[in-house]
Amino acid sequence: MISITIKNNLILLGPPGAGKGTQAEKLVEDYRIPHISTGDIFRNAIKAGTQLGREAQKHMDAGELVPDEIVIGIVTERLQADDTQGGFLLDGFPRTVAQADVLDRFLQTEGRTLQAVINIAVDPEVLVVRLSGRRICKQCGAVYHVLTKKEKTEGFCDLCHGVLVQREDDREKTVRKRLQVYTEQTEPLIRYYKKSGILLQVNGDQEINAVYTDIRQGLDGSSRQK
Repeated sequence: MISITIKNNLILLGPPGAGKGTQAEKLVEDYRIPHISTGDIFRNAIKAGTQLGREAQKHMDAGELVPDEIVIGIVTERLQADDTQGGFLLDGFPRTVAQADVLDRFLQTEGRTLQAVINIAVDPEVLVVRLSGRRICKQCGAVYHVLTKKEKTEGFCDLCHGVLVQREDDREKTVRKRLQVYTEQTEPLIRYYKKSGILLQVNGDQEINAVYTDIRQGLDGSSRQK
């Protein structure tokens, strides 16, 4: 366990259903840093018509995965924007050790370093229940849950009375596959940052505010797992 000082160059890791989005909102508000997700990066680069954005669009239009070098290029391009100079919260990048190496080298050339990689860990079986229990309103997109946020009239949205459905991505078989892919992809990355001594492990199987309290305590200098 080591002690750390608050800094603002952060990475947020966590499987689907771990509550990363909620925790990211809190971090962004408290630390006043931009939340940079790969999805946002792609959309903004394409909308701005940058060279890398145009290259990414070609692959996406062809139904292909965007090559690693383009992903890295777009991320490092985004990290040179003025609003990142006081810090950033990266979400969805890096996804591999190779990408992490490139990010480290890029930050070194910029005279910047990562201060913490926050990993929100949740038992896979808990995540299966969380995700497979979600129901979405077809009409307005409101989110419900069969256990934690039930609708007043079964099968219908409280807000617009639209029909509630289970997305294909939220079916149990699909959820288990998504979690397996995430684990296989991310375990080497977690080991990489653990070895670097900047990994902050947080128990995500708690109430939202309790999770955030643990994150803040870690960033404020409490224990972090090596």
